[in-house]
Amino acid sequence: MKKKMITGSKLWSVAMITAMVTACSGPAATSSTANAAVSTTGTTKTVSVSEQTSVKYADLVSMDADDTNVSWSATDSTTIKLNGTTASITGSGAKAANGSVTISAAGTYVLSGKLTNGQIVVNVADKGIVHLVLNGATIHDNDSAAIDIQKAGKAVITLEKGTENAVSDGKTYVYADKTTDEPDAAIFSKADLTFNGTGKLTVTGNYNEGITSKDDLKIISGTINVKSADDGIKGKDMVAIQAGTITVDSEGDGIKSTNDTDTAKGFVAIAGGTFNIQSGSDGIQAETALVADGGTYNIVTAGGSANAPAKVEEGPFGGGGGWGGGTPPTDMGTPPDGEPPADMPGNNGTNATGAAPTSSANATTPADSNGSATPDSNVDADSATTTAEEESTSAKALKAGVDLTVNGGTYTIDSMDDSLHSNNNVIVNDGKFSIESGDDGIHADQALTINGGTINIAKSYEGLEGAIITINDGNVDVTASDDGVNASGDITSADTDADAATTADDSTQAADTAAVSNISVTETTGTTSTTDQSNQSTDTNSNTRPQGGAPGGMPGESAGNSELHINGGSLTVNAGGDGLDSNGSIFMTDGTVIVNGPTDNGNGALDYDGNFEISGGYLVSAGSSGMAQATSEASTQNTIAMTFPETQKAGTLVHVEDSEGNNILTFAPAKDYQTVVVSSPNLKKDGSYVIYSGGTSTGKAVDGLYTDGTYSGGTKVVAFQSTSNVTWVNESGVTAAASGRGGMGGPGGGGGQGGFGGGRNRTQSGTSGTTTDTTGTTGTTDTAK
Repeated sequence: MKKKMITGSKLWSVAMITAMVTACSGPAATSSTANAAVSTTGTTKTVSVSEQTSVKYADLVSMDADDTNVSWSATDSTTIKLNGTTASITGSGAKAANGSVTISAAGTYVLSGKLTNGQIVVNVADKGIVHLVLNGATIHDNDSAAIDIQKAGKAVITLEKGTENAVSDGKTYVYADKTTDEPDAAIFSKADLTFNGTGKLTVTGNYNEGITSKDDLKIISGTINVKSADDGIKGKDMVAIQAGTITVDSEGDGIKSTNDTDTAKGFVAIAGGTFNIQSGSDGIQAETALVADGGTYNIVTAGGSANAPAKVEEGPFGGGGGWGGGTPPTDMGTPPDGEPPADMPGNNGTNATGAAPTSSANATTPADSNGSATPDSNVDADSATTTAEEESTSAKALKAGVDLTVNGGTYTIDSMDDSLHSNNNVIVNDGKFSIESGDDGIHADQALTINGGTINIAKSYEGLEGAIITINDGNVDVTASDDGVNASGDITSADTDADAATTADDSTQAADTAAVSNISVTETTGTTSTTDQSNQSTDTNSNTRPQGGAPGGMPGESAGNSELHINGGSLTVNAGGDGLDSNGSIFMTDGTVIVNGPTDNGNGALDYDGNFEISGGYLVSAGSSGMAQATSEASTQNTIAMTFPETQKAGTLVHVEDSEGNNILTFAPAKDYQTVVVSSPNLKKDGSYVIYSGGTSTGKAVDGLYTDGTYSGGTKVVAFQSTSNVTWVNESGVTAAASGRGGMGGPGGGGGQGGFGGGRNRTQSGTSGTTTDTTGTTGTTDTAK
């Protein structure tokens, strides 16, 4: 949970009120279970989800004939046979001297044999195309780059079919003078560099980097294995990978592009291939855009998620949620209607910070005999002076400085840091993800949009995080030690970064980014929604919240402009902190959402500071009761929120059916719970319902949610008639939360109108305390009076 405080103080006051009453019990009930996960489609009004949503490899990368040319003949090429510290040359354009070979003319050069201490130097004055064919070549230089392309229009390295080739350097370089710091990689090029062919290449960068191009770097095909003291594969203007099998074991970044001065460059684009990356820092990092159309990826960064620094929430409520509206009471003692929970935090505390990130794993440049070198004028993001924050290790698996777009592929990731990260926007259109993260599973500083794919985040601190999060389709399963889905942070407004806009009638957040991205976000509304958002939003002066949600945070704090939109697909969350958390509002029009929220009373399965408007889809959440929220009364789809008199054990079924025995909900929460919220298209505003606890179902369970089959053997807890589109009930019947202090406030801003947060200021709403229990296919319902 990451909340913005309205003051710099690290002190806060909290209070918890819980109602402790005896549950009604009775004989078992039996009913037929229909399909619970029924969803209706709301109207999705797309305000350009992203102008980059469909960006693909082909949109960024073009190939010419030289990039794909693997052919050569002995008559049309120069043959270079390596032998220890010498080389024999047949043909023109190359000379051997002092153990090295210098190529000075455009053409094709076929290399074979072994060079034990020498270089292949390319220095073509007319900037022609140099085609190097590695035909079973092993090249090593003790004190410089083994292949040094100093000048050429383009260099193409072909890995001849059926051959194995190796290139390596020493741990120490000797430069001509103190002002020189290049080359710095086993294969180094100041020109565009392309790899093709179907052979194998092993590169060992003992000094610094494995493969570096100061311009474009393209890999068309081949099997390339790189082990490096710092970055594995680096291209300044671009790294474009069309296919191949690439293995990188690097102390620094695995694959990266570094141009931070031209927004049309500095990107990484991948069409496909197989990638096995173990990196000390980022796995694949682009200074601007990172686009992956497909491929198979196995990425471990900084030893994996097990090496992540320990994280601690900022205060017991992750940033200090207070009373919802008004001034916190001075009486923080035991409420008159029950004892405070054992895990209620103390009234005072200090924001805790997680352990500082470890220092950079990047190798430092060894000093040569002439002293340390200084960078030349061809500076990029990799060699620029870093800030203190940048000096800490960034160990993300996929990282983009601007936009990260995934169009497909299979990803197995174990990252110490975020698994997918963008300093701007993340767009997932398809793909299969198995993620274990030491920080966020998927993080976007601005907009995170999921249009499809299967995403399984088995381990994370926070699962999904972004200022605007939109789930349009796909299957997403999140396990998080803190928040499962966190819409946090404001849409920025900068000259060249993003331009946020919020309209009064639809609350659309538009992030119109400049340069490469030009991204905006999605607005969704239900088909039956007629309520103007401007009439529902939190007033920054009065701090009142629309009825239905629990009260919010610190007095005087208003909701932010973050938003969570759920328009389709399936989302399952198991969170130690908040399940769905928005510092602004939540909008749901379709899809199936299952939330297993926290067991402690300092977090909630649902947590929002503005509104939660639901117009379609199926929602069920279970968690603790101390900070419980339901959907907002601005919603056009109905909701029931049930709080049990005591904590229910994990796996204990909660069953809701209507007066005709039709199943509304049969759910087995994965963790202990006390409050359950369900919203379904089948709920009616004036319907009669019965809630049961325990029992069994013969239906099929997916993530604890049962469909079809028959429910039986449960104990009736309460029968009631709903009174509004958001109906709160306990074992005694329908309850209502009064405005003002209400129950316990939700963390961070907003808030006045309370949900089920405790007993104080709560009144019974004319419901008979006695329920009639029957056994059969239809539950008997007491009519609310």
